[in-house]
Amino acid sequence: MHSDPKPSASEGSGTEDATAHGGGDPAGEPPVGPFAWFRELGASGRRAFAGAFGGYALDSYDFFTLPLGMVAIGAYFSLDPGETGLLTTVTLVVSALGGALAGVLADRIGRVRTLVLTVLTYAVFTLLCGFAPDYEFLLLFRALQGLGFGGEWAVGAILVAEYASAKHRGRTLGVIQSSWAVGWALAVVVYTAVFELFDESVAWRVLFWTGALPALLVLYVRRNVADAPQAAEQRRNSSEKGSFSAIFAPKLRRTTIFGVLLSTGVQGGYYTLATWVPSYLKTDRGLTVVGTGGFLTFLISGAFIGYLTGGYLTDKLGRKRNVAVFAVLSAASVVAYTNVPIGSNTLVLLLGFPLGFCMSAIFSGFGSFLSELYPTAVRGTGQGFVYNTGRAVGAFFPTLVGFLAESWGVSGALIFGAAGYGLALVALLGLPETRGRALV
Repeated sequence: MHSDPKPSASEGSGTEDATAHGGGDPAGEPPVGPFAWFRELGASGRRAFAGAFGGYALDSYDFFTLPLGMVAIGAYFSLDPGETGLLTTVTLVVSALGGALAGVLADRIGRVRTLVLTVLTYAVFTLLCGFAPDYEFLLLFRALQGLGFGGEWAVGAILVAEYASAKHRGRTLGVIQSSWAVGWALAVVVYTAVFELFDESVAWRVLFWTGALPALLVLYVRRNVADAPQAAEQRRNSSEKGSFSAIFAPKLRRTTIFGVLLSTGVQGGYYTLATWVPSYLKTDRGLTVVGTGGFLTFLISGAFIGYLTGGYLTDKLGRKRNVAVFAVLSAASVVAYTNVPIGSNTLVLLLGFPLGFCMSAIFSGFGSFLSELYPTAVRGTGQGFVYNTGRAVGAFFPTLVGFLAESWGVSGALIFGAAGYGLALVALLGLPETRGRALV
């Protein structure tokens, strides 16, 4: 495993890595221009950025192997919509356990070591999904994949947040968040090629097998990435280590509870759409594999730009205001997207862009917001628990949609995704604004 940061890379006194890893400015004149946020990270911070960006992109790729192959999987195992929806739900529920444990590990053994473990876990079990002999084994492997899937984002986001300055932390983490759209796009490209080359009965397996590729990222992370100096020093010198009791202590209990509600609302809405839009396009709209890929291109393009825009706005407007604005817009977009009359597929195509934009821009501030809510000693534990518990509870939204789809149709059931964004608005009432807060 990767050891504590090398003195020459991240604990030295050189000005390049003297960027204030908790919110100050680097020694001398601070960088200026549109990429100042990246230059101010320093050499070690930029390597951490690359590792976290790649880890989250490939995390996304492995997640989307299931929604994209869901129709073929359902046909192969003769599953009803509720059973196929359960595959996503079990992934997300177990991801809560994986994320919570990864958060504690990040506080105890370090951000980088934990990042390596999460990437290896989701890569290995995605590969095994392709060998599943029956539905029960697929459900098991997908659940175990959730252990790594749940931990990667929280650990990678914390790693980069601790290198970024307070001024640019929102947009820096917003760019990291945009890697989700990159992985999603890559999954759609591979899905389109694989399902054109192979019969559906085999293609879904091949798609899962390609999910082993993220394991290669581990080689880069182990050789090149180190924890930010302040986090490494905190772990070595402090008697306080990450624990669940600490994040429910009186001074953090309110933050943790309302943070979980926020995460539940946003992720319940998001994963409902991420899971069921491909099926909606193929069943309710009658699109082919290639046609579905084309429509998803608009959705993913909007998502990528939404992540970048949301990252910028979370620094300009504040963390809470950014979430509030896009919660309202996301709910409105879901209603519009799922109520387009049959035969108006061009309008569905065009509405995919604002839908992807809004439901992604709301996520851009999560990395910075959750990192700023907790002190360094329990940051991994707090962020891992809040984000992934919300993900687990929100995971029941896709299953509910699956069961309701039999009587309401997928388009009618998808309206439950909009309800999640209403819950997010309520949760904001119990959380403080953290824009500009130094990480201590």
